[in-house]
Amino acid sequence: MFENLVQILKDDPRKIVFTEGNDVRILEATHRLVKGGFLTPILVGKEDEVRAEAAKGGFDIDGVEIFDPETYPEMDEMVKTMVELRKGKMTEQQCRDALKKGNYFGTMLVKTGKADALLGGATYSTADTVRPALQLIKTQPGKKIVSSAFIMIRENKDGSTETLCMGDCAINIDPDEDDLVEIAIGSAKTAKIFGIDPKVAMLSYSTKGSGAGESVDKVRNATEKIKAAAPDLAVDGELQFDASVSSVVAEKKCKDSPVAGKANTFIFPDINAGNIGYKIAQRLGGFGAFGPVLQGLNAPINDLSRGCNADEVYNMAIITAALKD
Repeated sequence: MFENLVQILKDDPRKIVFTEGNDVRILEATHRLVKGGFLTPILVGKEDEVRAEAAKGGFDIDGVEIFDPETYPEMDEMVKTMVELRKGKMTEQQCRDALKKGNYFGTMLVKTGKADALLGGATYSTADTVRPALQLIKTQPGKKIVSSAFIMIRENKDGSTETLCMGDCAINIDPDEDDLVEIAIGSAKTAKIFGIDPKVAMLSYSTKGSGAGESVDKVRNATEKIKAAAPDLAVDGELQFDASVSSVVAEKKCKDSPVAGKANTFIFPDINAGNIGYKIAQRLGGFGAFGPVLQGLNAPINDLSRGCNADEVYNMAIITAALKD
């Protein structure tokens, strides 16, 4: 998978901004990206602190741009742009104060075209990464939410690789049926980027009417809306997980389904199911979890776990930059 993403970046050079430039994990990933030569990192932070931390860790960041919000020469213009974007919701001073923080400053570097993508969250919360993106980058036309998906990868004993997509496991707590439509279509698009031919299962505790309740209705109604909005997408629901992946169960419960028994893109009814589901696959199923990949924004911006390591930063940087349209 990563070979394909790296080739995308080689064919179309891009810049990614890291909002926490003096974090040792960011610096190690930056060092590896500099050596790789296929993606250009930008670091946010005080230059002397960033370079001192890099030297301490033995990381070569020579030639990497380091932007300090306190000394950024185009700050006045950036403040003016942000005031216009916020349309009376923030004063000039409030915008200037916000832009002293790496999350807002880095997001504006993307908005103003200084960077193509952003990766944050090594020390910031998910909300602190997503909020500036919603306020400044905003959602794509026709989209009302930002959602997320995890790419799950497992190397099997026979040498084959299994790649799945799961959403939304990180952002939307209790999506309504219209939200599920956006999540499913966005996740299918994300799946394609990672080489998956999406077969989308809309998951529930019910398969084709075997159970009843509001959440079942929500999933069933969302499925019909998806079919209308994306008629070429292979999608079905409501499906229990066993029916979505087992051909034996699918034959018994929904043998005419175009997805049951062979699903590879799974849409959960709420964040409880999604978060639990992907972590079961990760911890008991032996899948590596890459994400969350944010969907629905006008530019690729992604959030790290605060418990991430340098390998995860490196991998997510590649994933994030490759998502740029």
